Amino acid sequence: MYDYVIVGCGLFGITFSRFMTDHGKKCLIIDKRNHIGGNCYTENIEGIHVHKYGPHIFHTNDDGIWDWVNKFSSFNHFRYNPKVHYKGKLYDFPINLFSLYQVWGVKTPEEARQKLNEVKISNKNPSNLEEYILSQVGEEIYNIFIKGYTTKQWMRNPKELPTFIIKRLPIRLTFDNNYYFDKYQGIPVGGYTKMMENMLRGIEVKKNVDYFENKEYWNSISKRIIFTGSIDQFFDYRFGELEYRTLIFEEEFLNISDYQGCAGINYSDIEIPYTRIIEHKHFEFGTQQHTIITREYPDVYSKNKIPYYPINDDKNNTMYKKYKELASQEKKILFGGRLSDYQYYDMHQIIGSALVKAKMELNKISQNA
Repeated sequence: MYDYVIVGCGLFGITFSRFMTDHGKKCLIIDKRNHIGGNCYTENIEGIHVHKYGPHIFHTNDDGIWDWVNKFSSFNHFRYNPKVHYKGKLYDFPINLFSLYQVWGVKTPEEARQKLNEVKISNKNPSNLEEYILSQVGEEIYNIFIKGYTTKQWMRNPKELPTFIIKRLPIRLTFDNNYYFDKYQGIPVGGYTKMMENMLRGIEVKKNVDYFENKEYWNSISKRIIFTGSIDQFFDYRFGELEYRTLIFEEEFLNISDYQGCAGINYSDIEIPYTRIIEHKHFEFGTQQHTIITREYPDVYSKNKIPYYPINDDKNNTMYKKYKELASQEKKILFGGRLSDYQYYDMHQIIGSALVKAKMELNKISQNA
């Protein structure tokens, strides 16, 4: 008998299991994929750690979370400074003073501020993504950096998307082109898979196992189930299917030392079918005489595909609240992670959430002892 069977060997499940194992609990993780790590999985191909499900850059301001991950891996000093390709030209990204210089020739923060005030489309209460970004940077910057990429990525008109999606994007009137603000940033030395293997030491893991094919059995051999999968699937899509965006990855090995000179270039031209090209060696400052790139294409989601980005519009959020209410009535099941919460989380948020829920579990156990 296990104290916990954890459904899903992603970062939430691994973190929860590690914490509970360190506090004397017996854990088993099962996952339907043939590898650990969920979407953070990296594969070593010819000495390059390839981010198989899109790039992941660890970043946080939380001292406790940073200390936690550093128990399992050291981190390099990588900073994400992608570029934008639009109509044959390259621009600095995220939007910063140098981006604005490239477009308008402005050279100081004050010049940039004045120009932005000229082009902004006033809107005190923007109701969608397009209205919000137009109220911040105007039409020209929106067209170059945002419109085509967003339309491709979400397969929707930006007028149909909520504002919170774009509010994650920094806009700076300095020459700082670091994508993130956080004081701690980097990539695990040796890749994410190596870090998660270290986190899993002493924990039993079964791969190629679908929880739903033998749900009663897994429930019977554990005191508690930690479910990190899709909450709508758990309840057999009772209220309908939650919507996501998914991706197709086209990987290519090249016998050249460098393809694009940086880890990521976004392609904001609507005519180009992929949204970005990732060159993996740059995450770890690779010096190999070969390289591996991945083109990312947006794809229509269906139940047999991997869910990446939840579409948190009113319809889906209303549906999710119904599932969340059902989940709250489950006595043996604890739900956690991005699919169960129907939220897009960064890695540090996933780890933080798992640690909080694990500590709450321990408190409940001690109170009932």
